[in-house]
Amino acid sequence: MASLNLVALLCFGLVVLVNSYPSFSRHENQWTKLILTHHWPKTLCTMEEVSCQTADKFNYWTIHGLWPDKGQSCNRSWHFDVNDIKDLLPEMEIWWPDVLHPGTNEFWKHEWEKHGTCAAVAESLNSENKYFAKALDLYKNVGLDSILKKFNIVPSSKYYSLDNIRSVIDSFYKIKPKIQCVSPSQGEEVQTLGQIEICFNKEYQLIDCVEYEEELPNSIDDLFVFESAQQSEFSVCDESMPIYYPPAHEEY
Repeated sequence: MASLNLVALLCFGLVVLVNSYPSFSRHENQWTKLILTHHWPKTLCTMEEVSCQTADKFNYWTIHGLWPDKGQSCNRSWHFDVNDIKDLLPEMEIWWPDVLHPGTNEFWKHEWEKHGTCAAVAESLNSENKYFAKALDLYKNVGLDSILKKFNIVPSSKYYSLDNIRSVIDSFYKIKPKIQCVSPSQGEEVQTLGQIEICFNKEYQLIDCVEYEEELPNSIDDLFVFESAQQSEFSVCDESMPIYYPPAHEEY
């Protein structure tokens, strides 16, 4: 009887151990694609109907997140610890800021616990520091903001077509991005550029993103701190509608 109890106890312990590491034990969280998501701070502030003083400061594309294409919140026991990324903080505050709530760590906490714990199935991303460092590295290597500027896609009161923006990215990077806008309010006929996703495979090589909403993480669901005004959402830009790329400083 004692031996049976011991076996039962060991089995129970094994079950607990396995369940405490879901990102490493469940097949559905074995991702094949990473999505480096950039957002435009001015659009974010506008869609949330808040006055972002930081939008003027961040007049360049900043990081929203690095998202695996499968899994969310894969290990709820693996909590964010800002001390693990102390060496990265100077860069994080520049390239991955929380434009709505500056001076807090909640945005990074959310991104790690929702997406980083799933990305961590890869050995190269299996710590908090590795995850954020890799996102920063990919962001700097892509250099989206400078490439758009190089080809004269800049914030302006004039409008662009989706093809204007997409063709620059297609031709330079040789991949298809996912470009997202905020739909126009009632009575308006112009959408607003808000988010651009660039995708990588597990070897961190650039690959095409899928443009169908249901095949990639829902961007609005990820805006955990951006919940003040959900009337507008990011969605794939409409081919038939002009796009407004708003300057950080409004033009009058």
